[in-house]
Amino acid sequence: MAETYQEGSGAGADFDLSQFYQIFFEEAGENLDQMEQMLLSLDLSSANDEELNGIFRCAHSIKGGSATFGFSDVAELTHQMESLLDRLRRHELQPIPQMVDVLLESADASRSLLARHQAGGQGEAVSTTSLVRRISDLAAGLVPSDDAPEVAAPPPPAPAPVAAAPAPKPSSPAVPGQARQLEIHIGPLDRPEQADAIKELFRDIPGLGAIRDVQGSQANTRVFAVETTSTNDDLLDLFAFHVAKEQVLIRDAAASDDGAAAAAGADDEAAAAVDASAGEAPYGFFTGAPGAPHGEAVATAPAPAPQVPKAAPKAAEPKVAMQAQMESTTIRVDVKKVDQLINLVGELVITQAMLAQNSRGLDAGAYQQLLAGLADLDRNTRDLQESVMSIRMIPMSIVFSRFPRMLRDLANKLGKKVELVTLGEATELDKGLVEKITDPLTHLVRNSCDHGIEMPADRLAKGKSEHGTITLSASHQGGSIVIEVRDDGRGLSREKILGKAQERGIEVSEQMSDADVWQLIFAPGFSTADEVTDVSGRGVGMDVVKRNIAALNGSVEIDSAEGYGMKVSVRLPLTLAIMDGMSVGVGDEVYILPLSSVVESFQVNADDVSTVAQGSQLVKVRDEYMPVIALEKIFQVPRFDLNKSSNIMVVVEADGSRVALLVDELLGQHQVVVKNLESNYRKVPNVSGATILGDGTVALILDTGGLVRRARH
Repeated sequence: MAETYQEGSGAGADFDLSQFYQIFFEEAGENLDQMEQMLLSLDLSSANDEELNGIFRCAHSIKGGSATFGFSDVAELTHQMESLLDRLRRHELQPIPQMVDVLLESADASRSLLARHQAGGQGEAVSTTSLVRRISDLAAGLVPSDDAPEVAAPPPPAPAPVAAAPAPKPSSPAVPGQARQLEIHIGPLDRPEQADAIKELFRDIPGLGAIRDVQGSQANTRVFAVETTSTNDDLLDLFAFHVAKEQVLIRDAAASDDGAAAAAGADDEAAAAVDASAGEAPYGFFTGAPGAPHGEAVATAPAPAPQVPKAAPKAAEPKVAMQAQMESTTIRVDVKKVDQLINLVGELVITQAMLAQNSRGLDAGAYQQLLAGLADLDRNTRDLQESVMSIRMIPMSIVFSRFPRMLRDLANKLGKKVELVTLGEATELDKGLVEKITDPLTHLVRNSCDHGIEMPADRLAKGKSEHGTITLSASHQGGSIVIEVRDDGRGLSREKILGKAQERGIEVSEQMSDADVWQLIFAPGFSTADEVTDVSGRGVGMDVVKRNIAALNGSVEIDSAEGYGMKVSVRLPLTLAIMDGMSVGVGDEVYILPLSSVVESFQVNADDVSTVAQGSQLVKVRDEYMPVIALEKIFQVPRFDLNKSSNIMVVVEADGSRVALLVDELLGQHQVVVKNLESNYRKVPNVSGATILGDGTVALILDTGGLVRRARH
């Protein structure tokens, strides 16, 4: 196929298609994802033409690209998928669940085959023999299941036999606007799908004309009877996408004794081909492309051929214009480049903070112009920072889109009926967080399906609908994003959790609040499943979920009502790169507290602090006692100014608990650029990262979750 493209494009013999591989793999992946989503949302009882055409176009695009780059295994599989989808969109078959299943499996197989090609052919290729056979059976109207409705498939009309053509003669020049009867010989062919691709051009491009098979005179050669208004040069340019020009011979059908019969036998089929393509926009070609028919579309009835009104081709123009606009407003950028840009903006923020701090002592009258410029720099830096950060922000729909397929397969495996509802898909989250939150959310959704949703018979017995509902929602709350996983299943059993906890030796009591009881399921190895399955029950998962979310400076909360359902809320910061923080001073050291964790601050008297067993201290804040943590002791801060003392407390909250941090002073609130301390130095207990202050010094960002866990123990 590379040689074919060389001829059609006029490139030299050293033209290398491999430079386009990465773009093809990305686009094929997007098409497979889009196909999967459309298949999952397809209403089998009333599938409309737009849905079926959309799925067909995805398969058609993958097949065309695969054939172009020589990935024949993917091209063969998607060609079979395309054949089935073509019969569905022409309403020759009624869609049934088995068709959706085999198309989803074929999409998975195509994804595996493409991944193997992307890796340079490493690994064992997936066998598609069974899939191809099943697709062929379904396309032929054979239903594998006894309980499925019978599919009536009308037999295809037998083509009229046409004698072998005599020696080729040159075709007559085309008269603009006049239909010509042609006989086109294509061969010798390396692969049969090359000729099929030629036929599809006539079906997909309105006004190109009609085509049908006639009997070939040689092996590996296909002969077509064609009626078209396009010139020979246009046809050759168009065919060059699939076969070399040397493989194509075009001549007038009238030059053969059987030419008239071939043209007459094509009338009915030609009219049908025009009808099928009249309402369909050209796929894969834009207006003005090489080989596209010039002027107006012409009907394929025998001469005189009346012209189709201009409204027909114009109907496709909005779709083409919209596609061109979409392509012109998006761009693919390597994530490393975006990270580098964000890092440079972070350095700019630090430099701006340094200039602002050094300018505080300047005389406003003498340096009025300089200070005005620094104020503009401050505003522009903040705007630039927000704009650059928005580049990394991607919608939650990217995460949510992978759950319908997973939930469908899991529900079928468990024999349950589950519906998935997603809310807030447009809510945006930092790309780095999206990648890290996917696995925890996957486990929560699987838990809801396995442990939460009851079997259909049990739900009906309780007066519920036999279809359980799992809801995924995302929303912004302050400087955080809250992701909720809700189900209307059986909910958590307080007695069962307390019983399991006692069996494991965990200290519990009947006086515990519901919120504290629900937190027990996050204990390592804790599981309420009666038996271990390949889905769940080993007690591995919920503790990992909480640990992973805590590592992202997030928190997890559970709310449940037995018999009515359960809700798990995950709260995360919007980004890990830049955060709002409160700077506090202890001795000569400066520490940063995440502002999202800070509840309040107050001045404390020594009499308000009580010392309990083992030297631990408690402070009473509005009738609530909370542990006191002296940062001076935790980080062993040397004190050079003996007149200074820690008499200010900052209350921080994490994991549903609060502690009071004892500090010397509150320095201010500002945005800080988070630097990874572990990759540049090593992991430090109770510290989540570091930042550079305006004066160039390094300040540690405290891990409030770690401090809260320290106070508990």
